[in-house]
Amino acid sequence: MSLALRIASRYLFSKKSHSAINIISVISVCGVALITAALICTLSVYNGFSHLIDSLLCDIQPELKILPSKGKTLDSTLDLWDEIAGWDEVAYITPVIEETALAVYERQMPVIVKGIPLDYNNGIALDRTLFNGEYKLKDEIVSYTIIGIGVGAKLEAGTNFARPIELYAPLRNRRVNLANPANSFTSQRFFVSAVFYTNQTQYDDNMVYIPLDDARALFDYTTEASAIELSTRQGAATQRVMERLRNKLGDEYTVQNRLMQNGESYRWIQIEKWITFLILAFILLIATFNIVGSLSMLIVDKQDDIATLRKLGADDKLITRIFMTEGWLISMLGALSGLIIGTLLCWLQQEFGLLQLGNGEANTFIVEAYPVRIEWSDTIIVTAIVLLLGAITAGYPAKILRKKLESKGEK
Repeated sequence: MSLALRIASRYLFSKKSHSAINIISVISVCGVALITAALICTLSVYNGFSHLIDSLLCDIQPELKILPSKGKTLDSTLDLWDEIAGWDEVAYITPVIEETALAVYERQMPVIVKGIPLDYNNGIALDRTLFNGEYKLKDEIVSYTIIGIGVGAKLEAGTNFARPIELYAPLRNRRVNLANPANSFTSQRFFVSAVFYTNQTQYDDNMVYIPLDDARALFDYTTEASAIELSTRQGAATQRVMERLRNKLGDEYTVQNRLMQNGESYRWIQIEKWITFLILAFILLIATFNIVGSLSMLIVDKQDDIATLRKLGADDKLITRIFMTEGWLISMLGALSGLIIGTLLCWLQQEFGLLQLGNGEANTFIVEAYPVRIEWSDTIIVTAIVLLLGAITAGYPAKILRKKLESKGEK
């Protein structure tokens, strides 16, 4: 242990001649600890909501999705996709088509049609979201569609209806013939094999699934696809695979994970998370100014010690470093206490759900309690911010002290 750290630690825990110095030091530690705990808890709640969205979408969205950076379609026959399919981390990869069409049954409404291969369920567990019916896209006679529960309600269609749903899509690169508008559209019929339910309105109220070859016929596609979807093998790091894909594909393609695919919710959660972080960091900056007062009073209190140290041969740098270390120790003690408190509160929330989102039977939320998820990256960022602000605020009185010492030395 260095001399400066040894003396600073004794100053931190020893009794001062004025009790006000001890009180201000305790207030400094408590202020830093409370704001640190608040930062940990707040960031963990936002991480919890992000993870909740991810878990809700895991049965309807692919782990990773590759989109063209420009335009609407990409070529699904490139050797590049076969190469990626051969990666050890990749369990399933397929092209898909997503386009808008008009669905007609008892009523009519615009829907998002997603063309998927017959073995799509091997990569995306779509069958786990089925409300009724069975996962089936094609048999020897007809093609089938799997519709969202909201689509079925609006169209007044379901698996117990024998009449098929008709899907209409405009022909590509052809103007609408006002004399005979029907010639400008192509249509296909699909029997409903199943109804899915995800509790996400953007899917339940808009999405229908049809076979990929039927989607290509409906939208006049040949080898084009709207996106390439893939899932990773168990144990593979999705983030690492995403980075590998980005390095392989370059700027021509965009790679998205599930949260990025759910763009608006993901963006707003991240924006709110870091705005809240900045607000709390500003409050933390104000709290760390207590360190300035504590160190200033400590310097006044220890004038005799400073004089003794100088007579014993201590230079100005050592004396300044002692009080700098004192301020840093106050910040570190507060940060450590805050990390322990924040982590403990998050654990209690995870285990016992102390803060509820609703009240009893009237609770209409997906989860009963606030979801929390501690991420080590956030913990490291918070700790670094606390120690940095502590060092900055401790540096001010130490700098003033050094100037005084230098001026006395010159005299």
